[in-house]
Amino acid sequence: MTRFSETLLPTLKDPPADAESLSHKLMVRAGLVRQLGAGLWTYLPAGWRAHRKVEAIIREEMEAIGCEEMLMPVLQPAEPWRKTGRYEIDELFKLEDRKGSPLVLAMTHEESITDHIAREVRSYRDLPLMLFHIQTKERDEPRPRAGVLRTREFAMKDAYSFDRDEAGLDRAYELQTEAYARIFDRCGLSWHRVESEVGMMGGSGAHEYMAPCAAGENEIALAPGFAANVEVTELRDGDPGPSGGVVEVQPAIEIGNIFKLGTRYSEPLGATYLDEEGEERPIVMGSYGIGPARVVAAAIEQGADERGIVWPPGIAPWQVHLVSLARADEPEREAADRLYAELGEELGAEVLYDDRDAGPGEKLTDAELLGCPLRVVVGRRGLADGVVEAQQRADGAEHRLPVAEAAERAARILADD
Repeated sequence: MTRFSETLLPTLKDPPADAESLSHKLMVRAGLVRQLGAGLWTYLPAGWRAHRKVEAIIREEMEAIGCEEMLMPVLQPAEPWRKTGRYEIDELFKLEDRKGSPLVLAMTHEESITDHIAREVRSYRDLPLMLFHIQTKERDEPRPRAGVLRTREFAMKDAYSFDRDEAGLDRAYELQTEAYARIFDRCGLSWHRVESEVGMMGGSGAHEYMAPCAAGENEIALAPGFAANVEVTELRDGDPGPSGGVVEVQPAIEIGNIFKLGTRYSEPLGATYLDEEGEERPIVMGSYGIGPARVVAAAIEQGADERGIVWPPGIAPWQVHLVSLARADEPEREAADRLYAELGEELGAEVLYDDRDAGPGEKLTDAELLGCPLRVVVGRRGLADGVVEAQQRADGAEHRLPVAEAAERAARILADD
């Protein structure tokens, strides 16, 4: 439960002059984020609530497939990165401590997790394993752009699987694939799983998860039964599709990726196990990433209308935006206060209560901009008829809720959404 008057929610009428993407404009206007420097963003309370909603979904689905959460440091020794040949990557932040020891700020955690596994796993009986964390990543991005879509610091969920052989990796890869589908569906996204290049990660195969939208800096080729990054297919817009239809090329945001790493990291870092015959073998690995900030931005890009954000219910900062049109000293405010308590304390709904002494126009405009799934307005005219007025943000459906039943009726609308 949150009172608008007691939270940091600085909405704006106009977007920043340098904002290009729709999500950049709306996340700043709706008071979700503020920029600290080039590619550096601070999440304000509303934005962080949405980010944590995505994290919560990720955690639930990772744990459901037996992937256990841990946490590794961002600051790491440089030596494992030298061993894997990735120390020279331009985007990797490099530094030294006061003793002159070389360090890096991790942009991903293959080196550190493999180093741990090399020390802890000894036998085939210790495998398979799946581990994940949600941790800050640092990237010396040459051209930060599009708000939170391309930044120098960001949080990422990266998971890692460790198996005895390629068959085990295939099973882990399939489990992660199924979990990813559930995650992105629960986040309310339109998405495609596409074949992709392995890039700096290495390994034997990879797929990316793409959310089509105008702000996307990737392009995907789509046809019935076919989806691929344009970088790995010769098909172009208008070509016949492999299984019929016509190829359509669309811009898209990369929201996740999965890699069959094989022994790309286990061999140089000495991550091995003894098999049933006592022979030493390299551990076979997979890597699986999701960017929660990109999920939030993609949801905004895909759902927004001319009035503002339209949140998918699963990741909205609040479920209900309660608006009191009365000022603090007016009798109608008591009805709004009572409904706020009933919704939050009795029914457990996540409520943003606009209790500011601001005009109706400003409050209703902010409600549209913030885009919570259900807006409930308590005003003098409605109360005179014994009702409060509710509207669903996604489709504009309107409801007149009897005051005595308003909280329960609002909860039912949310449950049916």
